[in-house]
Amino acid sequence: MSERGMQELALLLLTALANAPRHGYAIAQEVKTITDGRVAPRTGALYGALDRLLAEGLIQVEREEVMGGRARRVFALAPAGRERLEAEAERLAATVREVRRRLADGTTAPA
Repeated sequence: MSERGMQELALLLLTALANAPRHGYAIAQEVKTITDGRVAPRTGALYGALDRLLAEGLIQVEREEVMGGRARRVFALAPAGRERLEAEAERLAATVREVRRRLADGTTAPA
């Protein structure tokens, strides 16, 4: 895949939805769990990224519900999002393999 790597927040949001649909607050909490607290998305960044992922067809609204008088959307990973997440995981794994190879033997690829 010649596509640029995914931005970290988008990668984390797709990862948070990989095993279960979630509403926005639950997604933010899952991102904090995934990153061991290193990333805690602000509300504006979270919903802006979710809107972009929706527009790209990588996630979908599974349902809308009202909790405590407030409407909330429950998001799910779309098939295209699963494919993109799998491709991104492979791209990252290949990079990690190369980093480890270079650290282990001190060689670099020809320029």
